[in-house]
Amino acid sequence: MKSTLLSAILLSLATMTLSADDAKPATTAADTKADDVKHVDAAGAKKVLDEAAAKKDAKVKVLDVRTADEFAEGHIAGAVNVDFLSKDFAEKAAALDKSATYVVHCQAGGRSMKSLETLKKLGIKSIIHMDGGFGAWQKAGLPVEKAK
Repeated sequence: MKSTLLSAILLSLATMTLSADDAKPATTAADTKADDVKHVDAAGAKKVLDEAAAKKDAKVKVLDVRTADEFAEGHIAGAVNVDFLSKDFAEKAAALDKSATYVVHCQAGGRSMKSLETLKKLGIKSIIHMDGGFGAWQKAGLPVEKAK
């Protein structure tokens, strides 16, 4: 009897723990996580870029950390390409304007998330990560520029 009661209690606790994970609030299009980086989805990134363009704010830039081949296949207009996988990523990123705000992305979000620590260490203070990457941008039907 005691072991059945104990099993029932443990099962209930395990179920409540799993349910608590499901109850965590979903991230919104403009959440700032503990890493001091603003996180936006593709629509949020487009809004940031449109607002900057309307204000003629040249200090808001897109940093595409995909490979040069990926970039050539299509990218966000005006984006700067610095390949995160290249050996000289940190060196090239160090040359970026530290006073600018960068909307950072890769194809799906993995490489760009990994790049954030390096960018912060290099002194870039204002970073917006586009969650879902360029794939999410394309899926949303947002404008894509191709290499000429």
